[in-house]
Amino acid sequence: MKRLRLFFLAPSAVILFALFLIPLLIVAMYSVLSRGAYGGVTPPFTAENYVRIFDPLYLKILWRSFWVAGLSTLICLILGFPLALFISRAGARRGLCLQLVMLPFWTSFLIRTYAWMFLLRDTGLINTALLATGLLRDPLPLLYNDFAVILGLVYGFLPFMVLPLYTNLEKLDPALLEAAADLGARPLTALARVTLPLCRPGILAGSILVFIPCLGAYLTPDLMGGGKSIMIGTLVQNQFTTARDWPFGAALSLFLMALTLGLLYLASKRSSGEDLL
Repeated sequence: MKRLRLFFLAPSAVILFALFLIPLLIVAMYSVLSRGAYGGVTPPFTAENYVRIFDPLYLKILWRSFWVAGLSTLICLILGFPLALFISRAGARRGLCLQLVMLPFWTSFLIRTYAWMFLLRDTGLINTALLATGLLRDPLPLLYNDFAVILGLVYGFLPFMVLPLYTNLEKLDPALLEAAADLGARPLTALARVTLPLCRPGILAGSILVFIPCLGAYLTPDLMGGGKSIMIGTLVQNQFTTARDWPFGAALSLFLMALTLGLLYLASKRSSGEDLL
């Protein structure tokens, strides 16, 4: 059975090695080389690319990426938890509600981002409606700032928060809430002391699924930030395209990946420790 298992796992291992490990090794090799005169990479080997990451300018971009991703994750949690709770109690309409949550995925993410840009620009629907009512004399700056980036990230990744929370809430035994009510707990108290602790795995899974893509996002900050809200993903993209500094872009990519893996490790250790308690 062990040989048979290895035989069936061999194609997957080969695919993972060819499509994941080899490109990762190439990126790691690029990160310790020097930038060529016309782009690309060239000897000698150097650690300067990793030293440049700790420049105050890049640390500021990294900090902005973390707080934008963290705030987007928090907003997704605040919006996604009531929605997931409603869907879990929707009864026969549960399937329809889940389809509505998944409906945005039927359209290209790029097209949906451009749709938000048309809504938020100075001559877009929102500003046009506000100007027509006479409430404003000048259009609101709704685009090309951190607000627009966070809005785009929340819109794009909200379903990734809702689905894990729904999976957790669906398995929640209603008898536990009834018992809490019988013992005198108010709805908010039961939510804080019964529902939320039992939904901790779903909250952690949803937060990871939202935070990591938000941290490395480049399309939404590039389009809706308009170059005024640069995040680490945009910086990496610029190094490989505009600046053609492949070694520094590779070093940034590996540094971001290592930082993300470290955070995931700490989150898993904390989660397992809480489970043991």
